[in-house]
Amino acid sequence: MPPRQLSFELPARAALGREDFFVTPANAMGVAMIEGWEIWPSRKLVLSGPAGSGKTHLVHVWAALSGARMVNACDLPDADIPALAATPVAIEDVHEIAGIRPAEEALFHLHNLALAEGQSLLLTADKPAAQWGLTLPDLASRMQGTQAATMDEPDDMLLTALLVKLFADRQLTPTADTVPYLVTHMVRSFDYARRLVAEMDAAALAEKRPLNRKLAADVLRRFDQPDLLDNSGT
Repeated sequence: MPPRQLSFELPARAALGREDFFVTPANAMGVAMIEGWEIWPSRKLVLSGPAGSGKTHLVHVWAALSGARMVNACDLPDADIPALAATPVAIEDVHEIAGIRPAEEALFHLHNLALAEGQSLLLTADKPAAQWGLTLPDLASRMQGTQAATMDEPDDMLLTALLVKLFADRQLTPTADTVPYLVTHMVRSFDYARRLVAEMDAAALAEKRPLNRKLAADVLRRFDQPDLLDNSGT
């Protein structure tokens, strides 16, 4: 193996428009709910799914459709709640504030004020509201009573599209057989796909290797899949 070279991490520019979001049965419900946001029951929605499943992408899509502001739930204690409540608002990673009383109280205040102002709320999390562990009873009941949509782990179509997008975000062009090979052999996880593409990018740069099936097999082995057989050549 050639000696590893110094490499510089360049930021990937994620494409976050609606046209960049590939729809399959794994995410169709979430997409449909975002596009139909004007008829949400009680003007609010909880969008849940594993890391990397496209929740933030859909938040950006919804913000473009609705003019919503975006805020992380952990930042709510220091936020201007009346200002947020004056427009549609997306609150991301709500599960992270479970047990943090100031943040839970801020979300409760924002929830009530925004709805009183006739605004819509989009809340994202890694799991359904009943599993968040919120300790403020009134907030927990309101979250659990909110219309919900779930983003599932990727099917073959979505995993293929996700890998193509992740490479494109990094301005990378793997050989034609690389993505099909990855889809066949990798763990079916959004977060895994993101880390895998990042590792392939770093390895190709540091080792001065092409983005091909051979590199894909080598990187997969580093991801603790020693049973893979590589007969792809170079």
